[in-house]
Amino acid sequence: MHTGRRRFSKSLACALALPAAWAQAKDTALPVPASLAQAALTAGATGEPLVLLISLPGCPFCELVRRSYLLPARLNDGVQAWQIDVLNKTALLIGFDGQPTTAALQTKAWKATFTPTVLFLGSQGQELAERLVGIAVPDFYGAYLEQRLATARKAL
Repeated sequence: MHTGRRRFSKSLACALALPAAWAQAKDTALPVPASLAQAALTAGATGEPLVLLISLPGCPFCELVRRSYLLPARLNDGVQAWQIDVLNKTALLIGFDGQPTTAALQTKAWKATFTPTVLFLGSQGQELAERLVGIAVPDFYGAYLEQRLATARKAL
């Protein structure tokens, strides 16, 4: 009887510690574009769509998408994955129209303020595939990402 309680207590302690560990984990980095148009041109030159992660610092789900899916795809498969911070109101970002904006304003204009959201964009900023919003089922996320990438590549 006591062994069962101890196991339960240990399991509960581990479960409660997990969010704290996620909060303390340092975010992995994807490049942050200075210009969306330039990032899209770079992607297009390699035959790829611009894959843009709308992220939030400290978001464990954003980190999961970044670390487990987008960063490996960028390093191993040439996917042109970048990220912008949904809360960044200070750093200058050149929009697809050549005008200065911020990541916060741009994500609001795209109605992409839920994180993580992954956009698949063409050279003019048009969405080439349905966006990936959230990460409800990590087991299927890779398949959803591959499906969206295939759709976006066909639309280029």
